[in-house]
Amino acid sequence: MSTDITPIAIRHLIGDTWTDASDGATFESRDPHDGTLLATVAQGTADDGSAAITAARTAFDEGPWPQMSPKERATILHAVADAVDDHREELAQMETRDGGKTITQSLHAEIPRVAHNLRFFADYVAMAANEAYPDGDLFSYVLYPPAGVVSAISPWNAPLMLATWKIAPALAFGNTAVLKPAPQTPLTANRFAEIALEAGLPAGVLNVVHGFGGEAVAGPLTADPRVDRITFTGSSATGVKILQAAAANHTPVSAEMGGKSANIVFADADLDVAVPMSIRAIFGGNGQVCLSGSRLLVQNSIREEFLERFTEEAAKLVVGDPKDAGTFMGPLIEQRHLDKVSGYVELAQEEGGKVLVGGERLAGPDHAGGFYFPPTIIAGLTNESRTAREEIFGPVETVIGFDTEDEALRIANDSPYGLAGILFTQNLDRAHRMAARWRAGTVWINTFFERDLRLPFGGEGISGLGREGGQYSRDFFTEPRAVTMRLRG
Repeated sequence: MSTDITPIAIRHLIGDTWTDASDGATFESRDPHDGTLLATVAQGTADDGSAAITAARTAFDEGPWPQMSPKERATILHAVADAVDDHREELAQMETRDGGKTITQSLHAEIPRVAHNLRFFADYVAMAANEAYPDGDLFSYVLYPPAGVVSAISPWNAPLMLATWKIAPALAFGNTAVLKPAPQTPLTANRFAEIALEAGLPAGVLNVVHGFGGEAVAGPLTADPRVDRITFTGSSATGVKILQAAAANHTPVSAEMGGKSANIVFADADLDVAVPMSIRAIFGGNGQVCLSGSRLLVQNSIREEFLERFTEEAAKLVVGDPKDAGTFMGPLIEQRHLDKVSGYVELAQEEGGKVLVGGERLAGPDHAGGFYFPPTIIAGLTNESRTAREEIFGPVETVIGFDTEDEALRIANDSPYGLAGILFTQNLDRAHRMAARWRAGTVWINTFFERDLRLPFGGEGISGLGREGGQYSRDFFTEPRAVTMRLRG
């Protein structure tokens, strides 16, 4: 696929039919780099969401998918993964144009992970351990039938990777699904659905409805009693609304809702590792990553040395057209988000913070009028400041000093969020001590963003509810059923 895009029309996929919105309404998807129109998209309504649930319900209750063996479903999901690999360049270009993700990240990390998500869960179902409990003349075992219809609501910051993080296990365990991608990034969800159908996925197993929250999310996708599971990634505010809607029907929800993770660097850390990893942890993905280490805690004895190296490296990062292979950071997703990030930098200075690098929107000839904000580092704040406590979701790092291990852990845990933590130290005992006491769903030690899909993923506090990955995905996307029989002597 070339970097030139002719605007396309994106419609809902309901069953085996591509449909316009029930009222004919549309919205636009534009390139955050230069404002180029990429697509005109069907703007979903409650009727559209309800129709998609009907299609998914019919495919689950009457279709072959839930009755297939895990091996049969795996064969189809592997075929979809193979097709994703075949279309990797096309999907990567779409992801980069639609969301501002750098082409390097799209091509070599995110789209390959899409295929990996599908393959992992396709195989995991057959390999997952089952339970049997013989007890004299009683024999008990556990079945894991699919839960039913899954509403999957995915975000804009890693559109297809996080969509398939939800879709892959849901489908692998025999469920059917309705995907509602973020309105800012509809392109790859639409193309993925086309690819999946072409690869042999039965009609109605995956349905896609586009639009904004009020019509298609707060309505049937979260409140319809025909929905059996809801999996969501997005903001805490939206997550709360989803939980409230789901409560009326006791619908189980798995929700990942952001973070304000601490990145702790001790004096014994290898700075040749800690500095570049810390750069990646806050500025990778344009800073729009829920797992970002956006509170940098540095032991005071090395604070000056670390900051000198850290700010020097941040200032070197190339911010520009995400289609260029040499770009490290592309644009933020939209004007509203740029305003939010800029507003937090202004707030930080009002709170007494000092901007060490960055801090102002980039508007030079290399930025094409896009939503560009540079790597920004702010010192002089305490953990009590709003800037250090609220999720900015942009390339803005706050730096806080500490002296002791207990002080670092106290600051790290003094947050309403609890998604992740990052630690740089060569002291093995300290690493284990802190991991055990850290209030976070994931703790990385001397690394960042490494994922084994067997591990649980999720957060504590307002970072979310529930866990997914490996057996945790099985527990969520199935209805475990105990069976006990008495054996005849």
